[in-house]
This record gives sequence, structure tokens and C-alpha cells, in this order.
Amino acid sequence: MRKSGLASLAMFYYDFREKEKKDLRGLLSSTLFQLCDQSDSYYDVLASFYSTHRDGAQSPGDDELVRCLKDVLSLPGQAPVYLVVDALDECPNTSALSSPRLELLTLLENLVDSRLPNLRMCVTSRPEADIKPILEPLTFRSVSLHDEQGQREDIENYITSAVDTNRNMRRWSPEHRQLVINVLTEKADGM
Repeated sequence: MRKSGLASLAMFYYDFREKEKKDLRGLLSSTLFQLCDQSDSYYDVLASFYSTHRDGAQSPGDDELVRCLKDVLSLPGQAPVYLVVDALDECPNTSALSSPRLELLTLLENLVDSRLPNLRMCVTSRPEADIKPILEPLTFRSVSLHDEQGQREDIENYITSAVDTNRNMRRWSPEHRQLVINVLTEKADGM
């Protein structure tokens, strides 16, 4: 659909190991960049935004980036925009008053509340205690893979393969190898 111009797609994967993928700014910048590459109209909005910030010499705040994203998503006559936010639970949840995760959850709530007719979102996450109560009321359709038997079997098969192919672990007794497989499968908790 994206290649034929029937939709736009922006994907963002949170990864706690990458600095630029730990906060709201990373998501906003990446999403805007991806979208402006797919539509001249989106590009025009971002080019105007860029020029109002002295051609990049002045760094915009997160609130300004959110407004720019909403401007892009509000453009009339555009194809649907699919926004995929993967691994939301990897976004840091600090004890600060406004953690990066809380900022992201607030943005998602804000986007849903804005009722942007062209926006379609898919958010993936483990069912963390702070995420679940915020996302559940926003959800049109939810699919839970947590504690699914097939998922557990996939994890166990992967761990078994890793244990069986590891040169050092192959020397262990079958009982010890099975213990490692059992403990890691259980502690994986669906991940």
C-alpha cells in the first residue's frame, strides 16, 4: 500500500541500548523524517517547520515536534498513515516526575484523543503495570501473546537449540542442560 501511494508508514522500535531510541524526541524525529520522505505535502510541512527554526540552527522542543506531527497527520486529502511503535516497554520508565515512557504514553493518548481520521496506530509492548492501564482504554483491538502456549514453545525451542549447539554446554550432563532450558524458558516470561 505504501509503495503504491495508498498509505504512509512510519515505524519506530524502542531499544534501551540505543541513546536515540530512549525518548519521545527520537520517536517524533524519526516519524517525521519517515513521513516527509513519502509525501510532498508532508515534506512541505516539515520544510516550513525547519525554516521557522532558523534552518536547523534552533532545536525545537518536544511540544513543537508534537505539533508538527499533528500538522502532518491533519493534512486533508492524504492517504492513511500507519504508525507502528514497537517495544514500548523498552522505553525507559524512570522514577522522575515525567519519565520518557510517561511522555510517550501521554503522546499516544493525545493522538487518540485528537481523533485524526487518517491515523492508524499499532503499539506493541509487554503488559507492564504502568503501560497496560493507559493503553487498554485506547485500544480498538488488542492481541495478547503473553503466556500463549505457542510463544512459550518457540522460546523453549530457541533455548534448546542454543544449548544443544553451544560447544561448552554440549559437555554438560543432560540433566544440567535440561535445567538450564527449563529455568530460562520460565524466566523468559514471554520474551
